[in-house]
Amino acid sequence: MALGFAGCSNKETPSVDGEKTFVFKVVDLDGTEKSFDITTDAKTVGEALLNEKLISGENGDYGLMVDTVNGIKYDYNEDGAYWAFYVNGEYAMSGVDTTEIDETAVYSFVATKA
Repeated sequence: MALGFAGCSNKETPSVDGEKTFVFKVVDLDGTEKSFDITTDAKTVGEALLNEKLISGENGDYGLMVDTVNGIKYDYNEDGAYWAFYVNGEYAMSGVDTTEIDETAVYSFVATKA
């Protein structure tokens, strides 16, 4: 599934320490996009984003259920919206907390409304 990003892009760099670097993008429901350069020593994307306080959620049977990204919270039961995790513009086949960092990949959370 291809994904086009709409809206403006604001590059931010929340971290500077670490051996690995990757690009993380956030696209909210109105199409506004923010891009972050993440530098970390974390093993997984989820660990790096949690450390930067860019995501939060609840741990469940299937891993971390992210409900808040970059301070924006969506609750599918309340508003029919949720955060979808993408790798290189395609829907991820693994959870953010189990996805090992590939410095050549672009990771995204895209707000999605059912």
